[in-house]
Amino acid sequence: MSISALFILRPIATSLLMAAILLVGAAAYPLLPVAPLPQVDFPTIQVTAQLPGASPETMASAVTQPLERQFGQIPGVTQMTSSSTLGNSAITIQFDLARNIDGAAQDVQTAINAAGGQLPTNLPSPPTYRKVNPADSPILVLAATSDALPLTLVDDYVENVLAQHLSQITGVGLVTIGGQQKPSVRIQLDPAKVASLGLSLEDIRSVLMTATTDSPKGSIDGSTRSFTIYDNDQVLEAAPWNNVVIAYSNGAPVRIRDIGRAVDAAENNKSAAFSNDKRAIMLAVFKLPSANVIGTVDLVKASLAQLHDAIPASIKIDVLSDRTQTIRASVADVQSP
Repeated sequence: MSISALFILRPIATSLLMAAILLVGAAAYPLLPVAPLPQVDFPTIQVTAQLPGASPETMASAVTQPLERQFGQIPGVTQMTSSSTLGNSAITIQFDLARNIDGAAQDVQTAINAAGGQLPTNLPSPPTYRKVNPADSPILVLAATSDALPLTLVDDYVENVLAQHLSQITGVGLVTIGGQQKPSVRIQLDPAKVASLGLSLEDIRSVLMTATTDSPKGSIDGSTRSFTIYDNDQVLEAAPWNNVVIAYSNGAPVRIRDIGRAVDAAENNKSAAFSNDKRAIMLAVFKLPSANVIGTVDLVKASLAQLHDAIPASIKIDVLSDRTQTIRASVADVQSP
């Protein structure tokens, strides 16, 4: 008797056996392992440093080179590239596949600390690093627009609320902002009026640097009480800047409004981003190495609903690019019978 004859003679038992195999397969399908997939994301760390006003040559010699010398001593480095531009330095360090990204990040931080004594003392902040490969494409691109608020205010909410919270989501390695319009105050001077007072632009720059500060003022001590003096000398809007005294001429004060004017403007007016022909602030989200793309994008989109409550209702957040659309379509095509 052949094996097939047993199933032909017992149709009910055969049907139950097939149903049992189907149920076992359906239960085991979600548990199919994906661990054997090869690791293709190289551990990569990007280090950035800023020195406003420095030329690319100055950035390369004073900032980039001291950092590169320290990074070159880290074990497991397979490739290191750098780029020095006006006021900015970016160094990309790629490690061997077997190197743990967290351990590499600790070595990079140690190297930054070791290079601190060789870096310029007027760096506004120490170099920072991110565990992300700048050559990777963003997994999600968002655009923030508003018809009621100025773009400088939209940028303030994007940088201090949206970008900060999105960076804390599991799987997000870096959030970059495009078309930034940081609020600032610009001082526009008449060179002829400045020269007539016997002043130079450097003299005015020195006064302006000390005109806006937030420093301790001390205290007043009595026999029974002590009072702390508080006064904020920071000038954050253009109108008060017009009254700042920069010099004295014939016993009379010379103010900004006497030789020019202060205006509210963007810090960089040569940067712009657009969404549907409207000025916008862009948010490009990059994932961590080995992070799940679909899972990370789902977490980001889920958090946007909560973040809308932390920003003005007039700011609209749109998704411009979602890299998971093609990935989801490919997975659905494989799963379809």
